[in-house]
Amino acid sequence: MREPLVAIVGRPNVGKSTLFNRIVGKRISIVNDEPGVTRDRIFARGEWLNNYFTIVDTGGLDFEKDDEISTNIIKQAKLAIENADVVMFVVDGKDGLTATDRDVVQVLRKSKKKIILVVNKIDRYDENLKYEYYELGLGEPFLISATHGSGMGDLLDEVISHFDKDEFSTEKTDATKIAIVGKPNAGKSSLTNMLLGEERVIVSSIAGTTRDSINIPFKYNGASYELIDTAGMRRKSKIEDETVERYSIIRTLNTIRNADIVLFLIDSTTEISDQDLKIANFIDEEKKPSILVMNKWDLIEKDTYTMNEFEDKINRKFVFMPYHKSVYLSAKTGKRVEKLMPMVETVLANSRRKVSAGDLNDVLQDAISVNSPPFNKGKKLKVFYATQSDQVPPTFVLFVNDINLMTDNYSRYLENSIRKAYDFSGTPIRLNLKCKKED
Repeated sequence: MREPLVAIVGRPNVGKSTLFNRIVGKRISIVNDEPGVTRDRIFARGEWLNNYFTIVDTGGLDFEKDDEISTNIIKQAKLAIENADVVMFVVDGKDGLTATDRDVVQVLRKSKKKIILVVNKIDRYDENLKYEYYELGLGEPFLISATHGSGMGDLLDEVISHFDKDEFSTEKTDATKIAIVGKPNAGKSSLTNMLLGEERVIVSSIAGTTRDSINIPFKYNGASYELIDTAGMRRKSKIEDETVERYSIIRTLNTIRNADIVLFLIDSTTEISDQDLKIANFIDEEKKPSILVMNKWDLIEKDTYTMNEFEDKINRKFVFMPYHKSVYLSAKTGKRVEKLMPMVETVLANSRRKVSAGDLNDVLQDAISVNSPPFNKGKKLKVFYATQSDQVPPTFVLFVNDINLMTDNYSRYLENSIRKAYDFSGTPIRLNLKCKKED
């Protein structure tokens, strides 16, 4: 299962980033009157009428410039178009059509993608304003103001009308979904094949329902699982173009969202990269149980302290995931791969752990007695009681006298106290605050 991908393209300074921010509902893309501010693709999750999709903002296309930055912007935008299900082509309604707009149209026509023509910066709707844009042959123009939000409903209705419901949905299954993610060439294909080749694994192969993914059912210790792989993740050829490599993050995000647990592969023979950190951030933000799989361990020269040194490096790099569990293996040779599925079972059990209200409150009261809650302007935070409201991820509600008195440091302290009492390794947990008046 994957979410549709919607790309926003156009020449510089037509309001693409403003439209992106409007759809996403928060300021993510930098908005500036200076052309070329958005130089790389920025992507986030959009939603309209319970239809979720990934939306990509691209840099302004200017084919007259041949400098390195402009060339890279064009390459990035073409990748976004190539991988998109729907493309929103944005023009400036105040400027009217330009030669550059027509150049962009030529690129879009070659893509054979569904193109929606968006005429932005229309502060007052006038049907007559549409006529100039019919000459492009892209169908009905949508007149909007991304700044003020006018016309957005009709535009988004049009966008979601092109989502193929059969392509972007799958039947529900009771199988636990395991996503194998990571940069190209990290060893995902080798690990997939090694997991499916275990003696205790019964395999049946079912092609995915979308062009971007394959779901592979298998059994382990009597339990049903599905390995989730994405298009291109099985290829072993070296990917030399970094822009293509970065584009895989978009597919990875969708894979993570639909998984029950994530196996995040990292090539232990290379330095942890910014892209590795981005993927880890997605996993953490989506609150997914996960395991850091340090692959190609057979290629590392080792002594007694090597694994500890690697763990220290991981702890420094992934400081935002202090709950992580890691395993060191070689997917190619199979060495230590047998440790992975038992760890998957452990992490899944941790993510589904239920703590009784009585035990939870005993842990928190002990923590509070050791480290007193913070004060602010003479007022002290009070934690009256707590309860677990959900699992996967484990979610705890703390009833307090004033939510604003809780500091990040004290929240982390309480979370760590819970983790010391119960094994939640491999899974994030949530602490939600609710205000309760004192009796």
